[in-house]
Amino acid sequence: MNILIVEDSATLRHAMCQYIRNAGHNPIVANNGEEALQLFDASRVDMIVMDVEMPGLDGFETTRLIREWLEKDDLWLPIIFVTGKNEEDDLRKGIDVGGDDYLIKPVSETILLAKIRAMERIITMRNELKRLNQSLIELSERDSLTRLFNRRTFDERAENAWKQAARNHEALAILIMDIDHFKLYNDCYGHVAGDECIVKVADAITQSLGRPGDIVARYGGEEFIVVLTNTREDGAYHVAERIRQNVAALNIRHRASPTSTHITVSIGGAVINHTAGTHLRDQIHAADKALYASKQAGRNRVTVKLFSPKVRILVADDTGRLARSIDSKLKQYFALLQARSGQETLSLASRNRPDVIVMNGNLKGDDAVDTIKRLREDSNTAQIPILTVCQDVNYWQSLELEIDGCFADAESPVELIDKLNRLLF
Repeated sequence: MNILIVEDSATLRHAMCQYIRNAGHNPIVANNGEEALQLFDASRVDMIVMDVEMPGLDGFETTRLIREWLEKDDLWLPIIFVTGKNEEDDLRKGIDVGGDDYLIKPVSETILLAKIRAMERIITMRNELKRLNQSLIELSERDSLTRLFNRRTFDERAENAWKQAARNHEALAILIMDIDHFKLYNDCYGHVAGDECIVKVADAITQSLGRPGDIVARYGGEEFIVVLTNTREDGAYHVAERIRQNVAALNIRHRASPTSTHITVSIGGAVINHTAGTHLRDQIHAADKALYASKQAGRNRVTVKLFSPKVRILVADDTGRLARSIDSKLKQYFALLQARSGQETLSLASRNRPDVIVMNGNLKGDDAVDTIKRLREDSNTAQIPILTVCQDVNYWQSLELEIDGCFADAESPVELIDKLNRLLF
C-alpha cells in the first residue's frame, strides 16, 4: 500500500517511514497540511497517517478538506491520527472531522503496524462490499440470458437519451428487430438451442454497434431494441443492415424457416430529426410499425422510416386573436391547441404535454401570472417552454417569472414567430 505520512517532526517522520517500509508498504511524506493537500491523489494513496498538531493547517482541517474531496467522487480511505493529546474531546473531534483511529505519541512500531493491518482488513471488506453492490446493480439492469440491458433499464436509459436529443437538437434513431420464425425454431430444435440462438444473435447485434452511447436491450422473448443517438436516416439504415448481415453470417441452421435455411432477423427503424412534438413511446411505436412492414415484405430485411410528427403548440388566449396570428404563420409545422382560461391551460398542458406554450399576458387579468407559476410547480409541465405576448414587456420582465421569452403585443408578432422557430426547429 501507499501510505501518506503527514508529520512536521523530522524524527517521527523518519521513524514511521522505517516502520512502514519494514511492513512492506511504501511511505509518501508530507511535512505539513498544505504539502499533504498538494501531494494527495486518491488514485495513488491507500491510507493516511496524519499528525494533529501542525503549524498552519492542522491535521483536523487537512482531514476535513480531504474528506470533502473524496466524498465528491464517492471514495473512502482510512485516516489514522497521531497526537500527543489523549483527552476525550480531542478524540471526539478527530472522529467528527473524518478520522478512523488514533495513535498517541510516542508512536510504537508494534501498535502502528497493528492499526495499519486492521485498516487493511477494513479496506478489503469495503472493496469486496463495493464489488458485490456493483454486481447486484448489474444483475438488476441486465437480462439474465443475454447480458444485454433488460426492459426496465432500457426504458430509463432511452428516456435519458431522448432528453439529451431534445436538449442538443439532435436526431435519434430507434431500431426494433425480431428473430424470424423463432417459434418454429424452438419447436424444431428445442428451448435449450433456442436460448443459445438468442445469445448468439444478441452478441451479433452488440458487435454491430460502434459507439459507447448506443443502447441495446432485449425487449421481449426474441425481440431486441436499439437506440442510436445523434443518428439520421442513412446512418440508421447502415447500422440496421450491418446487424441483419452479421446475424445471417452466424449461419445458425433453421430448417423449419419458410424464409431462409438459416436464422435471420427482420428490422424496423424510426428516425426523428427533431424530438419536438412527440414522445419516446411514439417513436418506439413507429419503429414497431416499420418492423411489421419488414415482416409483411418477406422478412430478413430492413425498413427505416423518417418519423416526422407535428409539433404541438398550446396557445392560452381568451380573445382568439393570438391563436389566429400564429396559425397563419406556422400551420404546416404544428398542431394547435387553444385554451381560453388559466384553468383550461393547466388541464390541456398536463394532459397533452405540448412542446411550447404561448400565453397572452393579459389573460383575464392576473390569471396569466398565476397560471405560469402553477405550470412551473407541476412536474408534468415544469420543463415546457413558455412565451408570453403582452403590451408592457418591461413589467413582465420585472416579475422574474420562469419564462423563455416575452414579446410586445402586435397583430403580426414577428419576434414571437422567430422565437418559436428557434425553439422548435
